[in-house]
This record gives sequence, structure tokens and C-alpha cells, in this order.
Amino acid sequence: MGINNFPAALQPIIQQGYLEREFESALHSRLGYRDIADREIFAVGIGETLTKTRAGLKPSVTTPLAPATNTNLDNGLSPQYFNIEQYTLSINLYGATTDLNMVTSRVGIASQFMLNASINGEQARRSLDELARNQLFSAYFGGNTRVTAALSAPAPTISVDDVRGFQYVWVNGVPTAVSATNTLTVTVGSDVYTLVGVAVDATSVSTTPGGMSGELTFSANVSIGDAAVGNTVQAANASVILRPGGATNTSQLQTTNTLTMATLLDAVAKLRLNNVPDIGGVYHCHLDPVSARQLFADPDFKQLFTMGYDTETFRRGELVSPFLGLRFVPTTEAYVQAMPGLAGLYVRRPIVCGQGALIEGDYAGMAEEDVAPRDAVISIIDGVAMVTREPIDRLQQIIAQSWYWIGGFCAPTDVTTNPTTIPTATNAAYKRAVMIEHVG
Repeated sequence: MGINNFPAALQPIIQQGYLEREFESALHSRLGYRDIADREIFAVGIGETLTKTRAGLKPSVTTPLAPATNTNLDNGLSPQYFNIEQYTLSINLYGATTDLNMVTSRVGIASQFMLNASINGEQARRSLDELARNQLFSAYFGGNTRVTAALSAPAPTISVDDVRGFQYVWVNGVPTAVSATNTLTVTVGSDVYTLVGVAVDATSVSTTPGGMSGELTFSANVSIGDAAVGNTVQAANASVILRPGGATNTSQLQTTNTLTMATLLDAVAKLRLNNVPDIGGVYHCHLDPVSARQLFADPDFKQLFTMGYDTETFRRGELVSPFLGLRFVPTTEAYVQAMPGLAGLYVRRPIVCGQGALIEGDYAGMAEEDVAPRDAVISIIDGVAMVTREPIDRLQQIIAQSWYWIGGFCAPTDVTTNPTTIPTATNAAYKRAVMIEHVG
């Protein structure tokens, strides 16, 4: 290591681990989305993309074997095989740096060094949490959108706000582009159509966070009534999105559609219908402070806590204890979107997650010498590499403090879990989380 090449004032800080503890403290602030990810090590030497295979179940057998067919070598049995599904995890390099000039910062050198480390840690923590959030919501927005341009006459192609969830179907467990051969059943307005093609707009005008606007083409003409602006478009395998008041897409939300305890219980029920594993006995609900506050005004919530003003929840005005089968995780990173047509109001999106809703892949070789400089001081904190580089400028005055992470997130599917194997299961491709949209 190059500790001996650092200024004498900084060597004790590095050697005693003060800098590492400052970095670690920032990484462990509570944001939440990354916390639900199952960690996996992405091995060295296997490329940048890893495809994993998940085995499904075989259907139940409830019909007895007929004695008359219990003959020959097969005893009247036909071979059965379980289905498989695949999901892909890709890794990328993320990082940032800051410089510290030993001359201009000499007066407060130790505190400035520690402050840089703390700020780098906060940036790394927040960046990874947003990456986790983006991947999670991208999957669970899928298959739910609305018409954005009306048809003047019946036609097979309509414009929609977001094409995510419509682009692929699973053929023998492998994600395959929608085509005339590999079709997807989609409900537009009040009728069911067969989707045969998807085109993404060159410039997205989607109002959905992370959305991709585009066109959906069906095997038959869509009626004028079904293609009216604002009508709901939903794939047969769409992710579950719950909205108070029964709205079927974001544009239909009204001022009275606030978060209720009944909606949260519906989300828990959806996860249990699919037998989604919980996390330490409960599901995690990630929500912003306004969503949490609205629960205190819900009549069912008030009745639940009747005479409970002395409980920790009411003393702190915060959802601090697990109840309703949920552990509430407040976050300031939740998607908040201005509600069109409702001035001063926003669309808020709590999400209820079970185990396996998200997978994080951390590259195994982050601290290897061929990745990181040989003379740098490197610490791996919560999967993130902190790098402190000695001065290498001509005057040996400028120290570089950096962080980087090599990895990625993905939301795996559960397409092999269906009513054939679990009678209460839904048809959603992504089953391990349920999003809620409400106004606040």
C-alpha cells in the first residue's frame, strides 16, 4: 500500500481506520430500497451479463391411476417436466471522486479529509439506493399504461404512455420479443386484443417515472371507443398496481383517492395469494412521509388505534411498529409525480415487497490489483470500494478520494407460478411486490 507516501498528518487517520468508519457510517443511513435486495456475488471471468434459471413446479395430481392402464413398462404414466424461467443480471461500473488540495486545505486538513469521506459515502449510498429503486419500479410498472392519442377510425395501432411490460413474453421460460408468432393478450378499454408488435418512440414523452412511450400494434383493429384518450391498457401478465377508489390507471386518480389501510391489506393479500415469502415475518412497505401521514386520517386506522394514543406510533406520529403484516420503511427517495389536472397534488407510490423482489449482483473482483491501483488505499464497505490515492501531481499536493461500485440490480420473474401450481396465484409475471398509487 502507499500509506507511506501520504502526508504525515493523514497517515494516522488511515492506519487507525477512522476514515473507514466515517465512510461506513454514511453508507448505513436508512433509505431502504437496496435493503430488500438479495445479495449475490458476480464471479470473475464470466462476462458482463449473467443469466440465471429458476425451476418451476409440476401441477398437482388428483386423479387416481386406472388399474386397467397400469401395465407395460410405463405403468400407464406419461413423463411430466417442470417449467423453467430465466432472468438476466447485468453489471456496470459506477463511481465518483473528489480532490483535496493539501496546501489550500492545510488549516483544517483532518476534518476536511473526513468530511470528504463522509460525503462520498452518502453519495454512494444514495446512488445505489436509487439504482435499486429504479430497477424495482421498472418491473412493477410493467404491463400497465393508458392511451395517449385517440383514433379517428378503427386501426390496429395505438399510442400509449409506457410500453414497458408489453415488449416481451416468456417462451419456455426465456424472455422473447412480442411478435406475430409470440403474442400477448392485452385489454384495451373494455375489450381484449392480441398484441403482435411494439415500437418505442425515439424521444419518450411518457409521464410515468422511467417510462418509455410508444405504439402497440394488434392483430385486429382497435375500436374508437376502446382507443379513447385516457383508457386503460393492461397486459394479461401485468404487475399488480392498486389504487384507492378503483381507478384503473394513474390519470383516473381523484383528490379523494388517498392511502387507506384497506389498500395496504389488499397489497398484503395479493402477495399471500402468490405465497411470496416475507422478510423476517412481515412484508416491507416503502413509503414517503405524506403517504404515512395519510394513514393517520384513515377511519380504519383510527379504529385500530382507538384509545391507543399512548402507543409508540402516536407518541412519535410515525409508523414505528410492524402491524397489518407490514414493516413500514419511510424513505425520501420514493417516486413523487405532479398530478395532471390537480394543482398542488402529487401521485405517490408506496410499494409492498416480499423476499426476492430484487437481486443485487456485486462483482467479486472489485479490489483486485488489476482493477484498483496498486498503491491506492482501498476499503470495501458494504460492497462499495473506497479509494484514497496519494498525491501524484508535480507538487505532490492533491489527494484524490473516490468510490466505485461494480454491480447491478434486477427484478426476477415468477412466470412459472400460476393457478395450475398454486390455485390462488395471479397471472402477473412479477409477483414479489405490489405497487400502490394514490394522491397526496
